Amino acid sequence: MVTCPTAEYGSWKSPIMSDLVAGEAIRLAPPMLSEGLVYWSEGRPTERGRNVIVRREADGSLHDLNPPPFNARTRVHEYGGGAYVIDSAAIYFSNDADQRLYRLEPDRGPAAITPERAWRYADGVVDRSRGRLICVREDHTPTGREAANAVVAVALDGRFEPRLLTSGTDFYSNPRLSPDVSYLAWLTWNHPNMPWDGTELWLAELDGDGLPSAPRLIAGGPAESVFQPEWSPDGTLYFVSDRSGWWNLYRAKGDAVEPVVEREAEFGVPQWIFGQSTYAFESAGRIVCAYHCTDGWRLAAIDLPGGKLTDIETPFTEIAGVRASPGRAVFRGGSPTEPDSIVDLDLSSGEFQIHRRAFQVSDGTKRYFSIPEAVEFPTEGGQAAHAFFYAPSNPDYQLPADERPPLMVVSHGGPTGSTSSTLSLSIQYWTSRGFAILDVNYGGSTGYGRLYRERLREKWGIVDVDDCINGAKHMVEQGRADGDRLIIRGGSAGGYTTLAALAFRDVFRAGASYYGISDLEAMAKETHKFESRYLDSMIGPYPERRDMYLERSPLHYVDQFSAPVIFLQGSEDLVVPPNQAEMMLDALRKKGIPSAYLLFDGEQHGFRQAANIKRALDAELYFYATMLLRKGLRF
Repeated sequence: MVTCPTAEYGSWKSPIMSDLVAGEAIRLAPPMLSEGLVYWSEGRPTERGRNVIVRREADGSLHDLNPPPFNARTRVHEYGGGAYVIDSAAIYFSNDADQRLYRLEPDRGPAAITPERAWRYADGVVDRSRGRLICVREDHTPTGREAANAVVAVALDGRFEPRLLTSGTDFYSNPRLSPDVSYLAWLTWNHPNMPWDGTELWLAELDGDGLPSAPRLIAGGPAESVFQPEWSPDGTLYFVSDRSGWWNLYRAKGDAVEPVVEREAEFGVPQWIFGQSTYAFESAGRIVCAYHCTDGWRLAAIDLPGGKLTDIETPFTEIAGVRASPGRAVFRGGSPTEPDSIVDLDLSSGEFQIHRRAFQVSDGTKRYFSIPEAVEFPTEGGQAAHAFFYAPSNPDYQLPADERPPLMVVSHGGPTGSTSSTLSLSIQYWTSRGFAILDVNYGGSTGYGRLYRERLREKWGIVDVDDCINGAKHMVEQGRADGDRLIIRGGSAGGYTTLAALAFRDVFRAGASYYGISDLEAMAKETHKFESRYLDSMIGPYPERRDMYLERSPLHYVDQFSAPVIFLQGSEDLVVPPNQAEMMLDALRKKGIPSAYLLFDGEQHGFRQAANIKRALDAELYFYATMLLRKGLRF
């Protein structure tokens, strides 16, 4: 019998190398259905992050549709989504390099249908009877003012300039045509709201020229978030609203609104990107939907008109992008043992087929995977918060009997968002080396109702930090982590939480900020339009509450730092510009705090290129090993 060696946590050798994480894992966007065929787009790190639209043919083969160098990506709101739409054999997509819309047909190369202007497009729907595409447009023509958003009509053959359909408010999304193409519905909202704070659902009849006539408000307001308006095959307008405190499903009946399903569960998600779908019509009498409760996502069917909801058994705990046709549903699904995958489900038999996985690994590699467990822990004010805990896992080593593992606390981005239990190579990279991970859904996260989501209102930098610290302390008290070897890391808003925890508390021994925020005042002045008033609700209105922006900014409390920090940043990031990391780096170095900075050319908000993903992971691991050992802390 071979006895596995014992080695210190954090020093284990692992087959899950940074090359595997960077090169194997593609980004799968939720699928689309058209005329019986399944489409999706995938971001490929090995092609410098290029987004490729893929179609699964009837014979099961996969066909790349947009040829290189075309990259199907829109930058509306900077985060994009809804970059393409399908109309029979034709596909209309936004190209990343110039943000123009292109028409792609079989045996023909992409042809531009919009002019060369500082315009961006997203979230389209084809109005075939009028020869046009209705979509959101974001106008970046230099005027000294912020970008202007509107709903416009674009000729399918590019024969006329885009025509304005509705404008005048700050943001638009989800333009949707009724089945008889006589009505148009859309969502809109204004500063300072974000779409999960308050949106409005509007409906208008289209006149003889195809223009909206006498639009009327159907639902929503400054304190009601409406999500995903959708027309049923029989012409009824459905939508998701959180008017009850939970994102539930409703429908419009004349001037009235009636609930379809009422329960303490979330049938919606925060609208960071376009094109999200948590429900779809299998027929006029049946909806297939996904909803989130405390133990994860579930798939279900809703019988209409009564609204009876019946769960559909699947092995997936994360479900997104639900689409349906008679007897069939497709979605992106994942679980602690399955990566993000394009799933095709037979609703009659319950059998499913996976068309594409985000990555493939050998059975031998699977032996190293750590399976997360859902954790609920006490936090401030007698409340509870949520997280996923990953224990160190590597079959090649015995667990040291006299030590506890270092714990890496992860704070997700947003901050209005949530973490996922789906199998992630970037997490397994750490756990297979002997790190424990606590992936925190701090107060302010979605999936637990509006009250939980609003815990962060005017308390960003407080509630999130408290929850990350209390989660770490909980795992230490449970004997599952070493209280002297706590690390915190996060990206974007999670990077801010990381820096705030290091500035205002003395709990963590090292940190990693991926494109994180250090100066809230600079963020309020410099970030892009979509988030330019986000901090009004998270901190307070600016400049009226400038004192709070200064008080919560880690940059102004460098004297309180004692732990080393590594900063990782994209050079083209317009959401959190590089100066956020560079100001913090300069201040820390002047104080003599060990720190490192990696700037990645060609990257925006989030890293998409394989070489950069690899370099970032390797640099972070090396940084922890060097800095913690320098401070006399063993891995």
